[in-house]
Amino acid sequence: MSKSGALDLATSVGGKINKNEVKSAVEQYEKYHDSFGGDEETRKHYYTDMVNKYYDLATSFYEYGWGESFHFAHRWKGESLRESIKRHEHFLALQLGLKRGMKVLDVGCGIGGPLREIARFSSTMITGLNNNEYQISRGKELNRIAGLSESCNFVKADFMKMPFSDNTFDAVYATDATCHAPDAVGCYKEIYRVLKPGQCFAASEWCITDRFDPNNKSHKKTKAEIELGNGLPDIRSTRQCLEALKTAGFEVIWEKDLAQDSPEPWYLPLDATRLSITSFRLTTLGRCITRVLVRTLEFIRLAPEGSERVSAFLEKAADGLLDGGRKEIFTPMYFFLVRKPLSES
Repeated sequence: MSKSGALDLATSVGGKINKNEVKSAVEQYEKYHDSFGGDEETRKHYYTDMVNKYYDLATSFYEYGWGESFHFAHRWKGESLRESIKRHEHFLALQLGLKRGMKVLDVGCGIGGPLREIARFSSTMITGLNNNEYQISRGKELNRIAGLSESCNFVKADFMKMPFSDNTFDAVYATDATCHAPDAVGCYKEIYRVLKPGQCFAASEWCITDRFDPNNKSHKKTKAEIELGNGLPDIRSTRQCLEALKTAGFEVIWEKDLAQDSPEPWYLPLDATRLSITSFRLTTLGRCITRVLVRTLEFIRLAPEGSERVSAFLEKAADGLLDGGRKEIFTPMYFFLVRKPLSES
């Protein structure tokens, strides 16, 4: 099960980083970003280190506040956040036409929440690809608890250089993960390479929308906050993602920003002013309690030094996402379903 207690949260901050080095890792991570003197090119060049530091530092907070599946979802009125996330994972499986015995790849699988849900729903064998050692160790533990160790496994590798042969998988999907890639075309080409001809790739991408104005200081500030709080080298536009898919060789079956017709705003759980029992830890009071607990546990040295700073930049990230959603300049739900042609021209 997810680590739900404050002690679990605080003692896991830093992942595989030595606990005495967490504060230094936070400082190094922050320096990759604009508000701390960093720039896009540096983030892209050192994306492996940046993203690994991010997930070592942030994973326990994600699991504490969000659960095992680190993604957003189209949400119906009256539907809880957890229900919408599970339904989105079933939606992915149905879009890909997953069936018993198929060999599936989850690109950037996190701790494997979607992987386990989709494996149970579709009776498929799923490999989770992840370059973060802590997340893989946590995912293996959760697979064991769920009784899925035989059908679900993890491979530690960079999705820009996958250790798989050509034409290996019957289907590939990604949930809010390939946004970490420094080069969309390169990432999609690798996915294209390992996917069998005639088979499909489905994903939800984090993107800026056509409403984003690169000359608007407020828009730029929001974008920078999202990048800092979510370990992103840059945020591509929906058009850039679509063109990158085509350049990689995929046939586009359909694509749409699912946020546009979601009955409940995707960013609703991030609105700390609302009242929620099921997502209490994301409310103002819930955030305040978490902040005090983390500060206290850090003070008495049960949590590593730097834990409170991680909590702070994740709160800033939530505020940036909320602002980006309300202004409609950002979406975490640009969905596409694409196919690798049966024969390459």
